[in-house]
Amino acid sequence: MINGTVFNLQRYSLHDGPGIRTTVFLKGCPARCWWCHNPESQSPLPEIASSQNLCIACGACRPVCPNLLSREFCSGCGACADACPTGARELVGRVMSVEEVMGSVLKDRFFYEDSGGGVTFSGGEPLSQPQFLKALLAACREEEIHTAVDTAGICAPETLLDIAPLTDLFLFDLKCAAPERHREGTGADHAAILENLERLGRAQARIWIRIPVVPGFNDSVKEMEALAALAARVHGVRQVWLLPYHGSWGAKPARFGRDAAPPAKEAMAPSQESLEHYARLFRDKGLDTRIGGA
Repeated sequence: MINGTVFNLQRYSLHDGPGIRTTVFLKGCPARCWWCHNPESQSPLPEIASSQNLCIACGACRPVCPNLLSREFCSGCGACADACPTGARELVGRVMSVEEVMGSVLKDRFFYEDSGGGVTFSGGEPLSQPQFLKALLAACREEEIHTAVDTAGICAPETLLDIAPLTDLFLFDLKCAAPERHREGTGADHAAILENLERLGRAQARIWIRIPVVPGFNDSVKEMEALAALAARVHGVRQVWLLPYHGSWGAKPARFGRDAAPPAKEAMAPSQESLEHYARLFRDKGLDTRIGGA
């Protein structure tokens, strides 16, 4: 039996590929993007989120925690969350089998068939759990369910190509075209990501490129022109989606005992006017380009 760590199963998702979908969020990501909207996805292990506004200081969590509520030594057992009467402590991430995930996925088969939807595997970086992801994709293929993988391409080439035959659509995240800036903003190797994208193109994969438009990072005409040129040369790119940054995630890091990165505290959502202008740069390259979710 193959197990993996999942932190969310989002049913009736409309922004992670075509049609109505179930999005399965896998835990673990090697990147550290300062604007990450899912900071709970970064650690590969289950972890405790705490909400101080819900805490009534009843002390029910203390006697059940084997590590005295220390984040440094937290094992993610979830005992404190089980004991909390108000939901102030929540276990984020749980180990699930392929069969358990598919049990949830199959509940909405009718919606997939009726809308042209399916299942999207996201994260985090879903390819950080390659065996689990491949087993899930194979299970979906047996059930004739459309599959999409939302990836930043941060993995070994053989890992990516191994799942390509089981994946109907790749939602490939690109951040920026400048190598040094990319590393500063994400902590990841830009060249390896681009090589993986080009490998997918050569493998005849269907690709939607998704670009977060992040003020102070990649929101410039020069950067968007470079990304448009990059996307236009990759075989298999069917669509490009520009995803506007928003600050609604800003309270999340504190729930996990972390601070938001300094740039995130200053960033503002890009204007609709600038998004439309950037979209035209991609359309001028012959790319079907849209703004918003996918």
